[in-house]
Amino acid sequence: MIRPAQSEIVLKPPARRPARAVAAIVQFYRDGFRRMTVGKTLWKVIIIKLIIIFAVLKLFFFQGFLESKFKTDNQRAAYVLEQITQFAPATHVQQEER
Repeated sequence: MIRPAQSEIVLKPPARRPARAVAAIVQFYRDGFRRMTVGKTLWKVIIIKLIIIFAVLKLFFFQGFLESKFKTDNQRAAYVLEQITQFAPATHVQQEER
């Protein structure tokens, strides 16, 4: 058997099979989460903390501002649109040379 010269060897990339790759990735993570012991408890703690944090934020910081100021959805939408499309004030003012 005659081997080709080093410069003649052409490496072909492996055929890609995205469906198999996605299935392998999903199976990898699924098996990893199933085998967790301490990790499951940590994820539960994290989720509970996030729920508490967002509940507190909602209760104390986001108290129906738009509902108290405006009666209709159209008025609320107009106010929000106006607020997000306003130009920001100039933060950098060029000083004249003396």
